[in-house]
Amino acid sequence: MEKFPLTAAGYTALEQELKHRQQVERPRIIQAIAEARSHGDLSENAEYHSAKESQSLNEGRIAELEDKLSRAEVIDVSKLGGDTIKFGATVTLVDEDTDEEKKYQIVGESEADVKGGRVSITSPIARALIGKRVGDTVEVNAPGGGKSYEVLAIAFI
Repeated sequence: MEKFPLTAAGYTALEQELKHRQQVERPRIIQAIAEARSHGDLSENAEYHSAKESQSLNEGRIAELEDKLSRAEVIDVSKLGGDTIKFGATVTLVDEDTDEEKKYQIVGESEADVKGGRVSITSPIARALIGKRVGDTVEVNAPGGGKSYEVLAIAFI
């Protein structure tokens, strides 16, 4: 069973989604199925088929969340430190072409959200940043083309 890194916040978010799907969505879908059954002929009952499909998707996601939570290796970022970039680091970069500053935290795959400033440890930018220090220049070969960044700051928050 392969473990994967996850921040404490990412673990909590997965737990909350699991709880919501088990305690809110599951009973709601069961109620929808029961209501659709009461309408009679199931072979031509679109509401019933829709509710059964929702149930299947929900149960699949519940199984996926349970698996992720069981394999997660929770890393407390606040206890990390150092002057090199590693998992959990919040990195401030400047694009050397546009002088635009960007801030990213390196997180686990399931909690990545680029618009929210969280990049997956397996993303091209995170792989290029690992092991770098403040002042280093980083070349990133991303799907949109090559980019060059300078590391301005590293923090573990």
